[in-house]
Amino acid sequence: MIKFGTGGWRAVIGEDFTKANIQKLAKALALKMKDEGVTEKGMVIGYDRRFLSKEAMQWAGVVFAAEGIQTWLVNRSSPTPLIIYYVMKHELPYGMMVTASHNPAIYNGVKVFTHGGRDADELQTREIENYIRELDDTKIEEIDYETAVNSGLILEINPINEYIDSIMNIIDLQAIREKGLRIALDPMYGVSETSLKTILLTARCDVSTIHDRHDTLFGGKLPSPSAATLKSLQNYVIDYNCDIGIATDGDADRIGVIDDMGHFLHPNDIVVLLYYYLVKYKGMKGAAVRNIATTHMLDRVAESFGQKCYEVPVGFKYISAKMAETNAVIGGESSGGLTVRGHIPGKDGIYAASLLIEMIAVLGKKLSQILNELKETYGNLTMEERDYPLSEQVRDRVYQLLLVDKLLPKLPFEIEKISYLDGCKIYFQCGGWVITRFSGTEPLLRIFCEMPKAQDAKLVCESYETFLEI
Repeated sequence: MIKFGTGGWRAVIGEDFTKANIQKLAKALALKMKDEGVTEKGMVIGYDRRFLSKEAMQWAGVVFAAEGIQTWLVNRSSPTPLIIYYVMKHELPYGMMVTASHNPAIYNGVKVFTHGGRDADELQTREIENYIRELDDTKIEEIDYETAVNSGLILEINPINEYIDSIMNIIDLQAIREKGLRIALDPMYGVSETSLKTILLTARCDVSTIHDRHDTLFGGKLPSPSAATLKSLQNYVIDYNCDIGIATDGDADRIGVIDDMGHFLHPNDIVVLLYYYLVKYKGMKGAAVRNIATTHMLDRVAESFGQKCYEVPVGFKYISAKMAETNAVIGGESSGGLTVRGHIPGKDGIYAASLLIEMIAVLGKKLSQILNELKETYGNLTMEERDYPLSEQVRDRVYQLLLVDKLLPKLPFEIEKISYLDGCKIYFQCGGWVITRFSGTEPLLRIFCEMPKAQDAKLVCESYETFLEI
């Protein structure tokens, strides 16, 4: 039952996320490494603060050790971008991170990274799944953890400083120091606090943190930075007159932002702001990359600088691949993940937060002012996002209707074109669009609609609800 989605393998703890399945995955990857002749370079594994994450890392580690593969285990809960950085920096063939990212607390999972720090693509994950199938009921060998450590097959490490240094080396710390910014952090009970706080305190910021304790239930909320989950951060920013509030999801690869007015900034706004800043003020040249469910405002900004914005399916592996192909400046997604050329090829909420704070310092303006000026220049687009949990029976019916029969609701706007690159995306002649697709990380149908007017986006979503009877 190990099946990779858009963001690794995720499963309910105790149901499919079990010691047996973790060790099957480790055995399969070890056999793949042997067949590829890359075992001598070793493997790195990290973990986040979810229930059983540390234990799962160790369960995997002793399987690699039994296969004679030296494995570096990060000895404290850490951000996913740290593992991506370590694989890239130390030229390892593979790395693993035990996390279910922003999924509910009952989930855990594993993300696999390949050479260069890239998310394992569909070919790689399909091959891993094939190795798992071939194992069948094969007994998985493991060795005692302490024996593996004493023999040097497992090495416990804490590479957080080199990761933090890699960010501080490319951020304008001096510009931040001169502004004396007041910043509120919300790691959402996750793993970003040490990294972000170290960077910001080094830059002489006044930093306060909420929700920093270890809570495997994430305070009873989804560990995903959104308008619904960041009310406490909004209140803190307003009450203490902060310049910005920064939140990260459970494994710190995605970001959420509250501006100086206490308003939630949609991740679409963040990627557009940063691309605009990097090209106009830092002099970077190149395209932008977004997934198929991310704002077309990025296209407008790219076009204004004589650049192209490329559209790819959902999944950061597609973004990083297209960035490498086109030498793009930035790649981002509407769920809050982004990266920039010259950093790691995977999404990094800690780096994104640091770059946003640099932008505020360098431009010498409030975040709300910068966003308003951007919208005055490029216009306004509003996105409506809706999620629908579906039973298996309803899911099959909706799938048949949308992606097999390819039927559409009666929509109140003229259609320019339709794409089935990932789900069903309709582009309207008015400049708006709507996409319906099944989540690759949760059992949900998702509808995203972006239009110049908010009421039009709502109207399109309601048309789909009526048509699909959901």
